[in-house]
Amino acid sequence: MGQQEKVATSLTGAVSEGISASLAAVDAELARRYPGDPGTRQPVHTVYVPGEVFAADTIRSWGDQALAALDEHAPDAASFAAAVGLREDLAEDVYARVRAKLESEPVEDLRVDFEDGYKGADEDHDAARAARLITEAYENGTAAPYMGIRMKCMEAAVRDRGIRTLDVFLTGLMEHGGLPDGLVLTLPKVTYAEQVTAFTRLVEAFEKAHGLDAGRIGFEIQIETSQSILGPDGTATVSRMIEAAEGRATGLHYGTFDYSACLGVSAAYQASDHPAADHAKAVMQVAAAGTGVRVSDGSTNVLPVGSTEKVHEAWRLHYGLTRRALARAYYQGWDMHPRHIPTRYAAVFAFYREGFEAAAARLAAYVSHTDGDVMDEPATAKALASYLLRGLNCGALGEAEVAALTGLTRADLDGFAAPRRGDLTATAL
Repeated sequence: MGQQEKVATSLTGAVSEGISASLAAVDAELARRYPGDPGTRQPVHTVYVPGEVFAADTIRSWGDQALAALDEHAPDAASFAAAVGLREDLAEDVYARVRAKLESEPVEDLRVDFEDGYKGADEDHDAARAARLITEAYENGTAAPYMGIRMKCMEAAVRDRGIRTLDVFLTGLMEHGGLPDGLVLTLPKVTYAEQVTAFTRLVEAFEKAHGLDAGRIGFEIQIETSQSILGPDGTATVSRMIEAAEGRATGLHYGTFDYSACLGVSAAYQASDHPAADHAKAVMQVAAAGTGVRVSDGSTNVLPVGSTEKVHEAWRLHYGLTRRALARAYYQGWDMHPRHIPTRYAAVFAFYREGFEAAAARLAAYVSHTDGDVMDEPATAKALASYLLRGLNCGALGEAEVAALTGLTRADLDGFAAPRRGDLTATAL
């Protein structure tokens, strides 16, 4: 090798050190506010069950009802594909995966509802019972990966009841062995960031009362009011809410019907694909980007019930809305009825199966520095790895087939999907 050419510079090391010192506070603020995705599994949906209805067999019952709906209205892959508009070449694989999912893990995230959906007469009893049943579910292996409650909001009329229900529920969990790893709480109808601060103080007080680690209890913020998107000063209130949670916010959940009604949208047009909904979710998405807080779409209230024709019509709607949300990077949504979950999983599985080979090929080419028809950057490699991991987490993809096409292990994918901010320019493992 020839002699290395000398490179001339004009600035002393003191200049670089001075600039770094001047940006130290910004560096710290960047790391605090934008830590990136936590790298944990995000469920593809959240199921809401009224507190007085929730029972030990609720999850299995939802799976059985969904399977029964398939048996009655789409007993084979061809009929199901025709009903929802699924590609013929994917029909057999997706249909088999949907049935297997409904048998093994019909619900990925369940919220026992003590807010709008609650009609019970004894909320203390139902909250305590929910704590006991959730504990038992985790102990006997019948729990969803994520479970918790939605309590009433922090508005004056229902604040004390919401605080008490949360206290009864969390205390019940502690009495039955402690808080499960999959615990999720949902705070609804947030209008002001101060309400998030108040809820943060509430769960902080519970942690101190039981000697729990600070920050152990996180929660989702439900976006259901116009004021949670745009404040009176014209700023995005939802950004202030994330900050007010002091690192405890885990998700922003769009409330389709409350938000639409707040804007005066007629009931017939209240849907997750309404322009008003698109605007709200776009603001939520930008506010949450990089913070580690995830965004969830809302739901449809059109239920797949009645005649086969009516069921197929509702399934096509739900399938289409779910696919639309996935294309817009809303990887989670709400499901209101057991018969919604076949099309939830069908849409999710088809989304990942359709793009699997192309994504795997692009990531493999990026890792091996092989030229292809697309020139990908490190940030795109991160998106490709995240896509494959989401497919693995929900059951759309298998680890063996992903490894076969990418040459990467799950740990490798994790490294690409959640790099440290300074490592985004890395070009290989």
